Parts: sequence; structure tokens; C-alpha cells
Amino acid sequence: MPIDEITQRVSDRYAKAASTGEQMCCPTSYDMGHLKTFIPEEVLKISYGCGTPAGLKTVQTGETVLDIGSGGGIDCFEASRLVGLTGRVIGIDITNTMLDIARKNAAVVATNLGYPSSNVEFRKGLADAMPVDDGTIDLIISNCVINLAPDKRKVFQEMYRVAKPGGRFTISDIVSDQIVPQYLVHDTRKWGDCLSGALTLTDYMNGMTAAGFLGIHLVKFSPWRVIDGIHFFSVTLTGYKLPPAPTTSSVRYATLRGPFSRLVDERGTTYQRGIPQPITSKGTLLLSTPPFAEHFLLTLEPAPLDSEDPRWTAVFPADAPCTWQGHYALPAGPFVEVADDDHHVYRRGEPLEICSKTVAVLETDGYAPHFVILKRAGERVSGEAVTCAPDGGCC
Repeated sequence: MPIDEITQRVSDRYAKAASTGEQMCCPTSYDMGHLKTFIPEEVLKISYGCGTPAGLKTVQTGETVLDIGSGGGIDCFEASRLVGLTGRVIGIDITNTMLDIARKNAAVVATNLGYPSSNVEFRKGLADAMPVDDGTIDLIISNCVINLAPDKRKVFQEMYRVAKPGGRFTISDIVSDQIVPQYLVHDTRKWGDCLSGALTLTDYMNGMTAAGFLGIHLVKFSPWRVIDGIHFFSVTLTGYKLPPAPTTSSVRYATLRGPFSRLVDERGTTYQRGIPQPITSKGTLLLSTPPFAEHFLLTLEPAPLDSEDPRWTAVFPADAPCTWQGHYALPAGPFVEVADDDHHVYRRGEPLEICSKTVAVLETDGYAPHFVILKRAGERVSGEAVTCAPDGGCC
């Protein structure tokens, strides 16, 4: 199906939904009680998405925020409240019906917030050709929209273009645990349902890295639908357009604290737990971002760690039999590869079948923020317990 045809059909369907009140797409978790205090009902009833990227403490006062696929404006209006009078919000969308509703209600929202005028502007445009100047955006948000774009590579490149050095994104979208087959790709209705255009988590995150973003990591995860054995799920991801590295730095070494025994970052550098690794100023910038910082000790001189050091962290599986219950682990960044203390090697976005003991390990605080856990078993599993062993047991 031609790209232009997909784009037009998606736009037509969302325009129809805005007129008829059809419920579209994906699960959301908006605090409607809060939003109703300043956003009109006309906007709230046509708000579709799979997350709440503007409501996750990601928006800061005074920032310039861009919402890709702003629809009726719900996320823009919440961002408007959060950036305050000194901030600015830009929403882009391709559907005239949505833009008309959003523009009509912008002044109402501004009045409800006590602003002398609206700090939100709505522009017509495509996600892969955004009408936004280079390097002008502090924060990019998007809510279940990029999966609707036929050429996501261009969308990620456009995001990187418009972001300021030091800028970031927080986006919610639908991804899958395996490649979507052609019979779904060419089902136009399922494009509007956020299914046909879904990338695998691996391809989604790799596309963002290829565009230039780093420190890409999971913020939130929620299962959605299973179709013909393909698991579709919502993820909210954050990543960074790092600023230029300083010419001098007080950091020369990075020591992995754990709980991973080994990891590889997005630049391909490998770190072994407890062993100081020389790093450049660019490496320091990356490891100083929030998803990395808690796992590393950054020092001027080498600082080796061992298991007796309180800064060393590790999570070992229980010394007991385990069962197979149909669980799969998908690491969701910011690392491209990690290893645990039970000889598992996880690669970003790739499902790995895990036993009950490994599920318990990955649910601990050090691991949990970095993994999506799916259960592929379609019914209750009643397999017998087995004994795990590094030389060829259950794992």
C-alpha cells in the first residue's frame, strides 16, 4: 500500500472518530478528574493514546514542548499548564477536524489556567516532515502516534533535528514482540488501531539510536492485545540528544556497580562489574544521564569494587527448583546488551524465555525498570519444577 494512501486513510479515520465519538486505539490512564478542571469536554472525549507522556513529571517550567500528533490537544493543554507562562507548546497534526477542535479550545484552556493568552500553537504537518525549526525544542512528546507513520526512520530523524542539544523526548507508543506480518501490515483498519504499523521494540529503539538519540530507556509498560500470537504492548520511552562534550572533565573512569555483571552501552563500550573502565568526556555525558547514573561510579582515578564493597550490587537467583510459566524478558534500554549472575545474556528488545526464578530476579528494584516481562502462555501452565544449572539446566 503506498505511503500517501496509508497516511490519508489514517487521517480520514481519525477525522471520522472525532465526529462520531468512536473510541480509538489503545489503553490510556489519564486523570480525567484533574484534566476536567481546565480542559473542555469536547477535547477530552476525542483523546486517544496509550500513555500519558505529558503527565509523568517530564515537563519542566519554561520549556518549549513539541507534541507530535496532537489530536484534540489534550497533551498540549496539560503541557501548557506545566510549562507555565514562560513556556511554550507546539502541537502538530495532519487531521483538520482535530486541529479545528484544538485551536478552538486553546483560548478556553488559557482562560481556565489564568493565562492572559494561550501559550499553545497548533500547526498542520506530518510527523516525518515537521513544520518546526532546527534545534528549538526542549522536550518532544507523542502519544500513540508514531506507530501510525509509515516511515518511522524519517520521524526519528525529524525528532533529532528539532530537539535542542541537551533536549530529550518522552513518547508513548505501541510496539510488538515480533515482526508484524504482511497480512496485518496491509489491513488499513488495523493501522488506525495502532497494530499494523507497530515496530518491534528492538527496531523502534534501534531506529532512535540510529537517528542520534542516546540513553533510550523504558519509563512505563502496559500489555495491550495479542493477535495471532503477536503481543502488542504500550511503552513509554525517554531518550536524549546529548549536548557537545566538554573539552575537560573531572571524570576519567567508570566502574559498573551492578546489578548487571556485564553491560554494553549504546556506543558499544563494554563494562564488567567492579572493573574500572577508562572513558572519554562523551562517555561521561552518557553515563551521567538518569538511566545510567545509578549503575556507575564515576571517578578521576580507578576505583575497583568487589563484593565486600557496599556500592557493589548483585541479585542472585534462589537456590531452589524453578518452573517454566511462559514468561519472556525483553530488555528495554538504555543498554544494548546485559548479563546477569545466572549466565543469561539479554539483548535490547529481543524476547528471551525465562524461568520463574529469573522472573523473580528481574522484578527486583535494580532490574525491573529496564525490562518488559511478557507471558506468552495462553493458559495456565502446570509443568513440573526443574533444577537450574549453568552447565545446561532449565536456563
